[in-house]
Amino acid sequence: MSKILFTLLLTVVTLISAENQKPWTTKLNNLTAFEKHVIVDKGTERAFSGKYVKTTDKGVYKCKVCDAALYRSDDKFDSHCGWPSFDDAIPGAIKEVPDRDGQRTEIVCANCGAHMGHVFKGEGLTRKNIRHCVNSVSLQFDRKKVVTSNLQKAYFAGGCFWGVEYYLEQIKGVKEVTSGFMGGKMKNPSYKDVIYKNTGHLETVEVVYDPAKVSYTTLAKTFFEIHDPTQTNGQGPDIGSQYLSAVFVNNKEERKIINKLIKILESKGLKVATKILKKTPFYTAEEYHQDHYERKGGTPYCHTRVKRF
Repeated sequence: MSKILFTLLLTVVTLISAENQKPWTTKLNNLTAFEKHVIVDKGTERAFSGKYVKTTDKGVYKCKVCDAALYRSDDKFDSHCGWPSFDDAIPGAIKEVPDRDGQRTEIVCANCGAHMGHVFKGEGLTRKNIRHCVNSVSLQFDRKKVVTSNLQKAYFAGGCFWGVEYYLEQIKGVKEVTSGFMGGKMKNPSYKDVIYKNTGHLETVEVVYDPAKVSYTTLAKTFFEIHDPTQTNGQGPDIGSQYLSAVFVNNKEERKIINKLIKILESKGLKVATKILKKTPFYTAEEYHQDHYERKGGTPYCHTRVKRF
């Protein structure tokens, strides 16, 4: 009986996988054996052998399978690692998944699932402190294509970034939330630097969102409802300067919105301690801090939703 159940389960999984790949069947069948090895079987091309390792032309790098735009040439840099490197992707174009080796983080095309390579964080190679290490064979370069994005970024600090990230990621229209550090003078700080040294950084999240689907006001309201904006020494049981409440604004309009929301809260008797600060460089935290509750399970221990608006 167990063998029958296993066979049925294997058949279902195979059918589901085939269905996911169905839109790209023709492209997948036209790949060379080596391209399939990398893109489908998640292999790796030999260092310095790829055609795009040294490319510096302006354009867009697209997925070899589905033609989705993935990376802009402006985000490409020479990391001397032997593979094309990018310190940013087009918002929403790349998906990060735990690698089957249990140690690294794989990156795939968010549209079709084609294997791109791996992402590494905390190396300090660029200001963004991130490196997408991509196989040339997974890409195709379009010198004519120009990609513009309407996606915007917002920055909130409300205690441990795990909990803030957890709640903001659930908002429809939010494409990605990244945990990191902001507000201090040290470049490319590590988590230990922020905890044990006087870096001036706050644990902060970077929110990539589509303003056509969710407003900055909605994000800000949610931020004020998922942490205690009146606490002056940290957040919940997390005490320390790195856990203070703050909003890093990109422009006068965002500052105006935050001021308006604070006045509403104060009219309800709350003594708001949240600081409004001008945007400074954002540094991504180590990989093990990203999507903490999604990976580990459970819910935030120091954040909860309280209706305030």
